[in-house]
Amino acid sequence: MVAPLDAEDGHRPDYPPKTPPPPKRPVEPPRPEGETGVSVAVRPRLTARIANRRSANWTLENAPWTPAKAARHVVGKLAEWGYRLDAGKEAGITEVTVLLTRAALTDGGRRISLHLADQDHQALILLLSHQNGHAPEDEDLLREVTGRGVVSCGTDTDHEDGGHRRWALTDLCG
Repeated sequence: MVAPLDAEDGHRPDYPPKTPPPPKRPVEPPRPEGETGVSVAVRPRLTARIANRRSANWTLENAPWTPAKAARHVVGKLAEWGYRLDAGKEAGITEVTVLLTRAALTDGGRRISLHLADQDHQALILLLSHQNGHAPEDEDLLREVTGRGVVSCGTDTDHEDGGHRRWALTDLCG
C-alpha cells in the first residue's frame, strides 16, 4: 500500500472539497412575495375613554325597544349611584337618552354602545353607533336635546376609528 503524499510532496487534496448535504427542510418557510390574494377586513372599533369617575356601559341591539331600554339603564344606574331624581329631572334624562339612542340607531348597524359617567353631580350620556361613513347632520337633534335642559351636548365623527358619537351632559341637582 502506498502512503498518501503530503501537499508539500506534491499531493493535491480532492478537488472540489466535499460539502455537507443541505438540510432536509428549511428552518423557516419562504415568505410570500407581495399579496397572496387573501385578506381579512378588520373594522376598527370606536372607543370612549372615561377616566377618574364612576362609569357604566351597555351594548344594545338595533331594535324598536332599545331607546326605552337605554333610558331604563341610565335612570336605574343613577339611582344605584345614590342620585334621588325628582319626576321632572328623571323625565328629562329619559327623553335625552331616548333622543340620543334613536339618532344612533338611524346610522344602521346591529348594535350601539351606551356609556354613562358622573362627576360633580352631572351625568354624561354618550352613545356610539360604530358605523363608518358620513354622519348625517344632527343640528335638529342638538336643538331637541338642548331644549330638554342639558348643560352641554354635541356630536362628532371619529375618522380614524370610524363611528359616530352623540353625547349630552346633564345636571343632576335641582
